[in-house]
Amino acid sequence: MKKNISWVHKLLDKAKKDPRRIVLPEGDEPRVLLAAQIAAKEKIAIPIILGNKLQVEKIAKINLLSLKDIEIIEPEKFPDLKRIAGALYELRKNKDFQKEDEAKEFILKELVYFGALMTRLGMADGFVAGASHTTSSVARAAIHCMEIDPNIKIVSSSFIMELENCPYGENGLFIFADCGIVPNPNAEQLAGIAISSSNMMKNLFNITPRVALLSYSTKGSAKGESVDKVVKALEIVRGKAKGLIIDGEFQLDAAIIPEVARIKLSDNPVAGKANVLVFPNLDAGNICYKMVQRLGKARAVGPLLQGLTKPASDLSRGCSVEDIVDTIAATVVRAQHADKALKSLRSVIA
Repeated sequence: MKKNISWVHKLLDKAKKDPRRIVLPEGDEPRVLLAAQIAAKEKIAIPIILGNKLQVEKIAKINLLSLKDIEIIEPEKFPDLKRIAGALYELRKNKDFQKEDEAKEFILKELVYFGALMTRLGMADGFVAGASHTTSSVARAAIHCMEIDPNIKIVSSSFIMELENCPYGENGLFIFADCGIVPNPNAEQLAGIAISSSNMMKNLFNITPRVALLSYSTKGSAKGESVDKVVKALEIVRGKAKGLIIDGEFQLDAAIIPEVARIKLSDNPVAGKANVLVFPNLDAGNICYKMVQRLGKARAVGPLLQGLTKPASDLSRGCSVEDIVDTIAATVVRAQHADKALKSLRSVIA
């Protein structure tokens, strides 16, 4: 029997059709350099590495890596350094910096911020970091340096989760959120996470999202403050995104397993068919994604930062080279979609 091409492989193919400039601030990390080599060779992206050029070349030589078609930027020699430092100063003055020179000194040490600012200013189409930085460091750089989508109002994260030989979700494909950023979202924040995550499914895979707001209760089977929050989030989403297929609160089995859904509910457009799973808090989301990844041997891509106007992606510090390449590809496809959306908006305004 012919094996279906995986969803992530389809994502890689989509990236190759229109590769974008993706900045990788961790130029001293061999896994990142190997991923950049693969992305450049296979034309998945146009990688930009940040770091000391001699050091990057030394690491590449030791690890027998090619830097062909990879741009290396030394931040202290970058022609637009003053513009980047000035942008950070304007964003964070009287909060973190009193003088522009302080902002300049900071970004020369914190290259994740440098990459985020390059993305904000259009010098790159997206950035990927996290192989040697914590999620909180990458998220902080994105929140401080990039623009938050005014319609979403909350920066969160999601994972692409793909399981082999799985009949649930979209033939084994899911979006999980939030698994990396917001510890205990309130109802308004949870609504923003749900909308962002539904957009992630649609924009990356052109699949109609069916969003389940998860809980320990299914449609009133249990009571509690956490359940109330999920119910309120559903009300908010339905007011903001009227065409979105979303429901809750659901226990996990009621959300993804048709047989359970038929027992607990009837004629529900989401129950038993959900492909986007929104967790009530970070504990649940992070534990579940790692459990599915490790015990279910799922392919996990992310965390993909969402709620921003331009694409940015985090990595687990335990990521493999394949994980980095997959995340670069997802960031490229998101950049492609962002450009299409901007062109469409401009045509409407014109």
